[in-house]
Amino acid sequence: MNIKIKKLKDNAIIPTRGTVGSAGMDLYACIDNEITIAPNQLKIIPTGIAIALPSSDVAAFLYARSGLGVKHGICLSNGVGVVDSDYRGEICVGLCNVSNKPYTISKNERIAQMVIAPVVMAEFTEAEELDETLRGEGGFGSTGKK
Repeated sequence: MNIKIKKLKDNAIIPTRGTVGSAGMDLYACIDNEITIAPNQLKIIPTGIAIALPSSDVAAFLYARSGLGVKHGICLSNGVGVVDSDYRGEICVGLCNVSNKPYTISKNERIAQMVIAPVVMAEFTEAEELDETLRGEGGFGSTGKK
């Protein structure tokens, strides 16, 4: 799949894959000065890029980088970011610091990963009843601890 990408700033870095088998492409902080995220603070970090997804059958999903999350407590503030197929603005990454130490984002630092994935454009039909299943209405933890 070919996806058009536009640098919105001269110092933007086109996303890259860490290895041939990487599902996600690294997104880079496109900033002029370091940004420090204090504990329990949220910051929006620009990437300096915009993309044109080819159809509504796909979207770009932004995920945390495991190293930032596990080692430093830096996560996406919205859990997973979604870039819709018709969005043409700058991709920015909302980060939060869930650790007890400040963390400083450097210029050109890898801050998140972007995965292009299929999207099912579902339609909903209101129903009075839903079909029965073995699980039924069993929610969180209903299948027990293994």
